[in-house]
Amino acid sequence: MKTILVPTDFSPAANNAAKYAFAIAETVKANIKLCNAVKIPAESIYAAQVAWPLEDMASLKDGAEAELAYLANVLEKGHNPNSDFTPHIACSTGIGDVTDYIRNIVLDDELNMVVMGMSGANLFSKLVLGSNSRNLIEKADFPLLLVPKNYVYTSIRKIAFATDLSDTDIDTLHSVANFARYFNAQILLSHVIQSSGQDQKAIDAFLSEVTCKINYPNVYYRSLQSEGVSTGLNQLAENSQIDLLVMIHRSHGIFSSGYTQKLATHTKVPLLVLPDGFNKVLM
Repeated sequence: MKTILVPTDFSPAANNAAKYAFAIAETVKANIKLCNAVKIPAESIYAAQVAWPLEDMASLKDGAEAELAYLANVLEKGHNPNSDFTPHIACSTGIGDVTDYIRNIVLDDELNMVVMGMSGANLFSKLVLGSNSRNLIEKADFPLLLVPKNYVYTSIRKIAFATDLSDTDIDTLHSVANFARYFNAQILLSHVIQSSGQDQKAIDAFLSEVTCKINYPNVYYRSLQSEGVSTGLNQLAENSQIDLLVMIHRSHGIFSSGYTQKLATHTKVPLLVLPDGFNKVLM
C-alpha cells in the first residue's frame, strides 16, 4: 500500500503540511504515517556526554505520542466527505537525529514520499532548521515535498517541472507524469536560459525525447530567460499560477544543493525535490 511519511515537530508549519499530505493521500489513495524524533533536551556541546534519565526520555516520548495521536484525530476529522478513500493514519516516535530517523523509516517501510512543512519568513521549521535541512536535501534518495507554512491545499492542476535538459530527466518526468494523472494536471516543462547562446538543438532534441517516451498528453514547454536559475524559477512560481514546483537535486551543477535550498527558502508554492535519476513510481 502506498504511504506518505509526514515528520512533524507539532509547529503550525508542520501541522499545515500534514493537512496537505492528507489531502494528497485522499486523491492518490495512500496511507499516512506521522512521525516525530525526540531529541535530547539540551542545546549544549556537552549534551552527548550526559546520561539522561530513562524516565525523562520516556516522558518526552509519551508526550510526543500523545501529540501525534491528537494530530491524527484532527486530520481524520478534516476528511473530505466527497472523497471515496479515507487514508489510514499510523504514528511513530523515535529518539535521535532527525535526518537519520526519517531516512531509516523511509528505507525500512519502503515509503513513497516525505511531506514536510516550512515555517514563516520562508525558513524551514525547527524540525529541519540549519544543518538538518541541508542534510535532508543532500542525503534524501526519496521524494521530498516541502510545503510553505500558510499554503492552503487546492487540487493540483498545474505542475512546473524544472529541467536542465539532462537525459536522466526523461525518466524522472515519466514518474511525475504518473503522479499528475491522479489530478489530470498539466505539466509545464521549465528550462531557464541564462545566455543567448543556448543551443536550440539541445532543446529540440530533449523535447523530441519527451514526445516519444512520455505517454501523457498534458505536457508543455516554456523557456525562461533569466540571469540565474533560482531567480527564473521563482518568477515562474509567482507568475504562472502553478500548484506544485518539481526540482531535481544534483550533487553538482545548476541544480546542486545550494540552488535547491535557496529555492526552498523563497518559493511560495509547494516544492517537490527529487533525487538525481529518480525513476521509481512516485505514487
